Amino acid sequence: MRFTDNENVIKLFGITNQFTEFDLDRVEKEYQIDLGRKKSKAEKDNIYYPQFELAVRKEAKNMAKHYEIFYCLEKSIRDLISTTLETTGENWWDNKVPQTVKDEVKKRIQREKDSGVTVRSDEPIDFTTFGELGEIIKSNWTIFQTIFNSIKAVENVMRQLNTLRGPIAHCSKLAEDEELRLQITVRAWFRLME
Repeated sequence: MRFTDNENVIKLFGITNQFTEFDLDRVEKEYQIDLGRKKSKAEKDNIYYPQFELAVRKEAKNMAKHYEIFYCLEKSIRDLISTTLETTGENWWDNKVPQTVKDEVKKRIQREKDSGVTVRSDEPIDFTTFGELGEIIKSNWTIFQTIFNSIKAVENVMRQLNTLRGPIAHCSKLAEDEELRLQITVRAWFRLME
């Protein structure tokens, strides 16, 4: 069977794409990254999501990037605090955290236990807010002053993050200028450690 030039081009295109997909699979596996080429099982099995209005789905997709930033930022701040205070050699949660923060965390843990849901973590710091994380840093400033350049700046940035977190955590759209404020505040957080 003889192929025409057009058929050969199409066949060559298909083979080239297969090799490209193979190479991309290898890169994703080797570097443990997701290039977003494959739909996740959750996307394929989605039953309820398509029933929501398109405008709401678009808004959710736009807001998801802000949630990801907050998730990463909050986790990294908690890790920074834990790691830093662990170096004191003490039971840092009991000895270095203000009592008001410990009391609030204890209430949140109990609420989760009482609600019958799986408790989110075994680590008390995972129940803290941005404001409380700022209080932990402030109350241990002699330790954290080697990491951050200004206690007032830490207070300011943590206050901004706590305020900006509200709309994201409670499914409200961020205004365009608040999106910019979020970017600036995240930059300010990293600038605190320069």
